[in-house]
Amino acid sequence: MKTILCYGDSLTFGADPAGVARHPYESRWPTALGRALGEDKVRIIAEGLGGRTTVFDDFSSPADRNGAKVLPTLLASHSPLDCVVIMLGTNDMKDYLCGSALGAAMGMKRLVEIIRTHPYDEGVSVPKIVLMAPPHCIPTDHPDLSPMFRHGMKESHLLAGHYERVAQDVGCGFFDAASVATASPLDGVHLDEENTVAIGEGVAPIVAKQLAL
Repeated sequence: MKTILCYGDSLTFGADPAGVARHPYESRWPTALGRALGEDKVRIIAEGLGGRTTVFDDFSSPADRNGAKVLPTLLASHSPLDCVVIMLGTNDMKDYLCGSALGAAMGMKRLVEIIRTHPYDEGVSVPKIVLMAPPHCIPTDHPDLSPMFRHGMKESHLLAGHYERVAQDVGCGFFDAASVATASPLDGVHLDEENTVAIGEGVAPIVAKQLAL
């Protein structure tokens, strides 16, 4: 049995753009990933938090959204892990936080460094890593999210190229979620159930290759 940590933001949490707080458990992409890989072969730990960034602080939030700060604690509490799948970067596209695809990619590279250098217990192997570029931000009439991603919307289309280069440089798996999923025009960022499930199914072959399943 392989243990996989899915580390992400509201897209991993399963936020519903239609106004319902969260998609049903079976329609979240980590759950779909587990089904695709075989529930008798893997154990999925879904760690999604709305607003989470790669490495950037958001002091407007009541919770710590900086992914680099929380990751070491999760590596310790869920050890041993066989694989960590990271899909972050959408919130980095907020103009007031980063707004740069290259900045998000450097944040992802830092998260890989944290995983690779974590002081694991003796005999615990460093987990495999898959970097996943999130779906693009798209135009919307949403009163908050439209101005929030005014510049970052264009930058979000550059995430996959930067992430793929980082993944190649550091020797990680890579998947572009935008190749299978499109954000809802209701808010320009979040996904309906069909697109959320498509991400889990789409990344499954990459994870399977990393784990030799």
